[in-house]
Amino acid sequence: PLTTNPTDEAERDVSLGAGMAAIVDEGAPEDAAAADDDAVEADDRAWYVVQTYSGYENKVKTNLDQRVKSMDVQDRIFSVVVPTEDEIEIRDGQRRTVSKKLFPGYVFVQMRMDDDTWYVVRNTPGVTGFAGVTGDDRSRPTALADAEVNRILRQMEVAQPRINIGFKEGEQVRITDGVFQDFVGTVDEINLDKGKVRVMVTMFG
Repeated sequence: PLTTNPTDEAERDVSLGAGMAAIVDEGAPEDAAAADDDAVEADDRAWYVVQTYSGYENKVKTNLDQRVKSMDVQDRIFSVVVPTEDEIEIRDGQRRTVSKKLFPGYVFVQMRMDDDTWYVVRNTPGVTGFAGVTGDDRSRPTALADAEVNRILRQMEVAQPRINIGFKEGEQVRITDGVFQDFVGTVDEINLDKGKVRVMVTMFG
């Protein structure tokens, strides 16, 4: 799984999966080699992780989408994704669905990496750098492994919304309404289906 530890530095090294590799059989016939060259050209796109200022992920996506069009690089920068998942929050007995970022401070970009596309992405307002860069060559970041990207994208598409009720069993809470108002109790049971919490209150008499 992707593990990130953001710091205050503009660019940070992040351990990511290996990039895509294309293998061409040098001993193949000329026409077969040409077909392989076409495959390499078609498949050299890869997913890269771009670091952003915290809370600017969606802004960066909008800015980068606009720059891709205005700088005419749609044939080399293909997709910009902010990985998110839906979460159901239950507050005051009411349910609402909110979108939570899977990797705050990061945006995924599918692109063919070259000097031009690196410049377009790196100089997008709100971008602080690429993840997976090395000290020797910051213009050549490491691409994400296909399997890792597919897992994240699949999670976004098929994952059931996670329910966040705001409490956990054993937690002490203060009752704010009803006959036990202002009593302090302990969360004994959480019913996610009904959006209810059972609280045990100890009464002294």
